[in-house]
Amino acid sequence: MPKPVTKRPPSARKRMFWMLLITLVVFGGVFAVKAVMDYGMNQFFDNMPQPPVAVSTFEARQERWSGGVEAVGTLVAINGTDVTTEAGGVVQKIAFEAGQPVAAGTLLVELSSANELATLQSLEASAKLAGVQAERWKALGADRLVSQAEVEERGTQAATARAQADAQRALIAQKRVRAPFDGVLGIRRINLGQYVAPGDPIVSLQSLDPIYLDFTLPEQHLPRVREGTTIRARVDAAADRTFEGTVTAIEPRVDPATRNFTVQATLDNPDGELRPGTFARVGFDLGTAEDVVVIPQTAISFNPYGNAVYVVTEAPPAEGEAQEGEEPGATHVVKQRFITTGASRGDMIAVTDGLEPGELVVTSGLLRLRNDAGVTINNKVQPSAEESPAPQNR
Repeated sequence: MPKPVTKRPPSARKRMFWMLLITLVVFGGVFAVKAVMDYGMNQFFDNMPQPPVAVSTFEARQERWSGGVEAVGTLVAINGTDVTTEAGGVVQKIAFEAGQPVAAGTLLVELSSANELATLQSLEASAKLAGVQAERWKALGADRLVSQAEVEERGTQAATARAQADAQRALIAQKRVRAPFDGVLGIRRINLGQYVAPGDPIVSLQSLDPIYLDFTLPEQHLPRVREGTTIRARVDAAADRTFEGTVTAIEPRVDPATRNFTVQATLDNPDGELRPGTFARVGFDLGTAEDVVVIPQTAISFNPYGNAVYVVTEAPPAEGEAQEGEEPGATHVVKQRFITTGASRGDMIAVTDGLEPGELVVTSGLLRLRNDAGVTINNKVQPSAEESPAPQNR
């Protein structure tokens, strides 16, 4: 009788193989489906039409600009100081009012000098007596009644006494403080009865007419700046006026830290509108005029790797008309172009290379643009672009 056939259970190795195979097939299918979906999504977004960006434009134009330079400077008094005293003492008299103009030599302050005056009287008496004795010994010497050495000694004593009296007079003169030059006084810093030590400030004195204007320029302008050059200056305190002056001094040394050199101009200031320490904007012309291409500064993307503009060109013809409810297509396309810039005047800047007159550049909406982006032009609202802007204070 045949033996019954019994099935052997699959081995553990086969079970593991089939489990791994099924797992690989399942997860591989999942990843494959995800890869296909990602690819389709990327294709959709890459080929999705971008809505056109509304921008404003400016037509680059050619203008004739003179070689101008702009800088900032500080007004400095030709003569300006804090008046002090050489000798100490108690303030006995104040002979000025704060803010008044004074002439050189005007008495400002008197310090107590009673002791010095008494000493002066004593020294003058001694000098007078020494002088009489010197004359007497001189007469005796002429009659050979005394030696010539004694005559010279008496003369020296008389001269010494006179010198001591003169020194005392000079000390008393130091007790009377006078204006060293013509100018306008500031606010007094002393009071009656106050003790003033040598060197203590009494009052500020500034000479206002004329006045200096010191400013710095880069070293490349050193060969082109000359004494006698006319400069224009503007200050915030008199924003509606332009002051003219001439260059009177040029510092021969260039600062090695900043590579700038200092220029000093002199300006007439009869009304005293310009005050020492005031910030000033300086401008003047250098050389002859030249033709330059100018555009607004708002049209330029200033980057560390170079300045660029977006130039507007005609858009290629659309394949189909926009359907109802869809946004109209782009009428123009922008191309990014790197340029070289030069001097600026107000809101305008000169382009020395990379742009031709008549080309359209984008002046607003630059942050939303990329190369070959479609745009529509809307020039109803234009950013300010003036060579001499005059913003209002608000």
